[in-house]
Amino acid sequence: MKKSKQKNLIKIFVVLAMVLYVIFGTDVIGEISLGFSEVSNEVNEAKRSLETSLKQDETLEVYFIDVGQADSILIKTGDDNMLIDAGNNEDGQKLVNYFKNLGIDTFDYVVATHPHEDHIGGMDDVINNFDINNYYMPNKISTTKTFEDVLDALESNNLNYEVPNVGDEFDLGSASLRVIYAGDDTNDDNDSSIIVKMTYGSNTFLFTGDATSNVEKQILNKDIKSDVLKVAHHGSNYSTTDEFLNKVNPKYAVISVGQNNSYNHPSTTTLDKLNKKNVKLYRTDLVGTIIFTSDGNNISVKTEKTNTNG
Repeated sequence: MKKSKQKNLIKIFVVLAMVLYVIFGTDVIGEISLGFSEVSNEVNEAKRSLETSLKQDETLEVYFIDVGQADSILIKTGDDNMLIDAGNNEDGQKLVNYFKNLGIDTFDYVVATHPHEDHIGGMDDVINNFDINNYYMPNKISTTKTFEDVLDALESNNLNYEVPNVGDEFDLGSASLRVIYAGDDTNDDNDSSIIVKMTYGSNTFLFTGDATSNVEKQILNKDIKSDVLKVAHHGSNYSTTDEFLNKVNPKYAVISVGQNNSYNHPSTTTLDKLNKKNVKLYRTDLVGTIIFTSDGNNISVKTEKTNTNG
C-alpha cells in the first residue's frame, strides 16, 4: 500500500473516531482501535509469509559451460551470481555475451582456481565487462601473457584480488561455500588449485579445479562428500583416485573437456572408476553446457548447446 493512501486512511479513521466518541463514548473507540490493530497485524503477517514463500521458491543453478578443453562454471541463485574460471582466451567474449544474455551485470564472487590459460584465458574479458564484488585467486604467480592480462584488467578496473585461506566461508544467496584447499605448490600449477565445496539445503557440490592426486590425498580428512563432483583436470589419470572418489561418493560427475583433444582426456581409467561406482556422468564434449538445478532437496539436470566454445 502506498504511503499517501495510508495517510488518507489514517485521517478518515481519526475523524470517524472523533464522531463516534462524541456519540457513544470510549468503549466503541477501544473496540475499533483493537480491530484496526488486528487488521494491521494480519497484513504484516501476510507480508512476512509471502517473503518466506518467495525465499522457499528460490532455486540454485550451476552451469558447467562448454568451453572446449577448458573450465568455466557459473552459479546462480536469485539475483546472486558466482563464476569459477573463464575458459581459454578465445572463449572470453563468447562468455561475456552468454552471461549478458542471462541478464547478468554483476558477479558477487569470481574464483580463478589457478593460473593456467584454460582456466583464466577469458578472465580479463569478464573483469572488463562486469562489476565484481570479490575476486579470489591462489598465491601463485605466472609469467605468461594470459596471467599478465588478468592482472592488467584487475588494475585498470581498480579491483583487488584476495588469496583465500582453507576454511574460509562465504554465502551466495541461500548457498554456503567453504574453501577446502588453496595451495601454492611451486612445482605444479595444477596443485595450487582452489577447491570449494558448496552446500544448498541438503544438496552439495565439489569444485576441484585441476587438482591432482597429490592434493586429493591431503583433503581426504576434510568434509568433501558431495552429490555433484566436478572431476578434476578434465578427467585425466592424474586425478580422481579410488580413495578420493570413495570419500566424495558423488551421485553425479561432470567432466569439462574438448572434443578430440590432443591429451586424450578423459582417460579410460577415470571413466572406468566412475562407471564402477555407478556415478551418472555428464561430459561437455558430448552434450554441451550442463545445467544442474537444485531446490535444496532435489537435483535435476538438463543440457544445451551454447555458443561459448571459442
